[in-house]
Amino acid sequence: MPASAIAAVIPDAEQHATIGGNALRAAVLGANDGLVSNLSLVMGVAGAGLASSTILITGVAGLLAGACSMAMGEWVSVTSSRELYQRELAVERAEIAGHPAAEHAELVDIYTHRGLDEQTARVLADHVMADPDRALDVMAREELGIDPDKLGGSAFTAAWSSFTLFVLGAIVPVAPYIPFSSTTAAALSVGASALALFAVGALITHVTGRSPLWSGLRQLAVGLAAAAVTFATGALLGVSVG
Repeated sequence: MPASAIAAVIPDAEQHATIGGNALRAAVLGANDGLVSNLSLVMGVAGAGLASSTILITGVAGLLAGACSMAMGEWVSVTSSRELYQRELAVERAEIAGHPAAEHAELVDIYTHRGLDEQTARVLADHVMADPDRALDVMAREELGIDPDKLGGSAFTAAWSSFTLFVLGAIVPVAPYIPFSSTTAAALSVGASALALFAVGALITHVTGRSPLWSGLRQLAVGLAAAAVTFATGALLGVSVG
């Protein structure tokens, strides 16, 4: 079979290059979730004028609650995806075994739509369908868009990563309340969180290709806006309750 024909049906290397970018994106967004949500929580309680010890306890509780929620959600998501992929692979395996001619025709159609002439597409489909395991692997990738070797990755790894990254982000706004109190802790919390927000925005440009300065400032504005809303809400509720 000509090398050009084989190249036509092999995914471009650029598709695989996005794997690292997706991992970075997930890491940055996980840390950002913890940072913004806990900064907003801490500022909301601070706005209500509560004691520093209460703010610290609230921040730590929010950190743990959010991290556990993120981890559980990621575990359920990955596990459910894996189970769905396994079911689809089982159905595809049964179709290959029970209706090989129909699967062969589907494969020919896939290859012709990708630019191969019909004769070359049939030769390639004959080669693939000669081995049921190879046929399942190819049909999973070409028809279902599933990588049989990964199936969504490890649910435990995804859950642990989400937990850790959320904690790393969420600890920034609450950490100043450990050694300091009152106004000093609040100012340090906002300052440290502002730096972290800018860094998160700048880092994600490794994937998006945008200006680090623009992305960092945008992330900073969004995070501080969320914190301002909760601080104002806390202040209003504090006055009302008082």
